[in-house]
Amino acid sequence: MKIYMVGGAVRDRLLGLPVTDRDWVVVGATPEQMVEQGFVPVGRDFPVFLHPETHEEYALARTERKVAPGYTGFVFHAAPDVTLEQDLARRDLTINAMAMAEDGTVIDPYGGQRDLERRILRHVSPAFVEDPVRILRVARFAARFSALGFRIAPETMMLMRKMVEAGEVDALVPERVWAELQRALGEDEPSPFFKVLRECGALRRILPELDRLFGVPQPEKHHPEVDVGIHTLLVVDQAARLTDDTEVRFASLVHDLGKGTTPREQWPRHVGHEERGVPLVVGLCERLHLPGRFRELAMLVTRYHLHFHRVAELRCSTMLELFYKLDAFRRPHRFEQYLLSCEADSRGRYGYEDRTPPQKEIMRTAYRAAAAVEPSALVAQGLRGAAVGQALREQRLAAIRRVSSA
Repeated sequence: MKIYMVGGAVRDRLLGLPVTDRDWVVVGATPEQMVEQGFVPVGRDFPVFLHPETHEEYALARTERKVAPGYTGFVFHAAPDVTLEQDLARRDLTINAMAMAEDGTVIDPYGGQRDLERRILRHVSPAFVEDPVRILRVARFAARFSALGFRIAPETMMLMRKMVEAGEVDALVPERVWAELQRALGEDEPSPFFKVLRECGALRRILPELDRLFGVPQPEKHHPEVDVGIHTLLVVDQAARLTDDTEVRFASLVHDLGKGTTPREQWPRHVGHEERGVPLVVGLCERLHLPGRFRELAMLVTRYHLHFHRVAELRCSTMLELFYKLDAFRRPHRFEQYLLSCEADSRGRYGYEDRTPPQKEIMRTAYRAAAAVEPSALVAQGLRGAAVGQALREQRLAAIRRVSSA
């Protein structure tokens, strides 16, 4: 029995990056031997075990064979005679197909170290085309390592295009798409993920609402970048600069989907795109089975992001109504999420990347004034029932007017 650290842990160690998760491959062992040594079996499709002390995953070396379309259409073979090289051959990229022995020796049968040095994302074998999830993973690695200058090998991009043309990505289940999308949104610079998907043609199959934004113009006066798709990618990268919150990053990504449905004769203006965008956001979230908290914030930002940009023009009553629509008084965290998404929208333009929009403090000042009005004080005055709510609205509105006229 021989044990090797494999995959991302080896890659990141060679890149000098922090290693957070470690995976292990066991060569020359049977499931019975693993159990005898105290490992706990957890794998359903193939033998995977948890270490009795570290609880890290140890998988028996295995091969795989494609038998049906999609990413689930594989049969696996795990046995003591499966070699380490055979196990590594089934992995997606050369930089993920390396192993490290206990003494630190790197086993690299497919040129992963060379591709690390050259900053190339390259598939291990033609079997890459058998698993459509690999398209999403390559796009995600392009986002993760963009700051290091990694690029996708031309032959790998060609394979990805062929997979899209063959309909492989259509077999992806929503949960896997969302899992990779959420991870991509968690990267320091998410935009390369979407650029890669668009380059290989997968974006129009997976996120058609986003794909149709590219090539749609908007007024250059307000958007020097002009193209709505380019603006969207700038916005999601700005959201990543502002916060680690993936709910905010997702809301920033989808806030302008309505502009993709504007009739050509109305370009470059997009009157009513906020309302048109809401059902698109809902449809996307339902299709990918997103958690409710992502959908709720994205809907609110989509519908009300222009309120932020036009805050100087809003009536005080409209601003108060916005706070209620956001449920800001009961959920102040959501209000801050809304502000961050709108700030990312403002910064996501050429020349505005480092400008803090003044609307943020204007809106926050009005909110703080309104939130300072306490319902308990009204109850202490003897008000009850609906009278409390009515008086609360009136006093909150008066508070907003005071700070707005100051």
